[in-house]
Amino acid sequence: MFSHDIKFKATGIDLPQSIVNYIYDKIGSLKKFLQDLETKGGVDIDVEIGRTTRHHRKGLVYRAECNIVLPGKLLRAAHEDWDVRRCIDEIKKELQQEIKKYMSKIRPQDSNGQRKIRDLRGKL
Repeated sequence: MFSHDIKFKATGIDLPQSIVNYIYDKIGSLKKFLQDLETKGGVDIDVEIGRTTRHHRKGLVYRAECNIVLPGKLLRAAHEDWDVRRCIDEIKKELQQEIKKYMSKIRPQDSNGQRKIRDLRGKL
């Protein structure tokens, strides 16, 4: 389906395989929004998970960053939280909104004739 893979990097932390699978599942679910862009050019997804500090046990200890390189645009999300899974969930939500915004901007705009036909049918 996609000719690219998700590039993953763990900084200052050893993640269990369950967390790695969770990352691939959550960030991989964004691919359905990017299917149309695959034909226009390459789509690269980079994910970095790290621990911000070694001596703290509470608070914002984990950091997740994700970069999606689209044709002519870089989408980026970063989040710090006390749980790795919450970080991943938050960057997924943020990137999903950014992808939808990007796709609405590059969508072909309606011509005047198409708009009139849609108005006649009662669809907006």
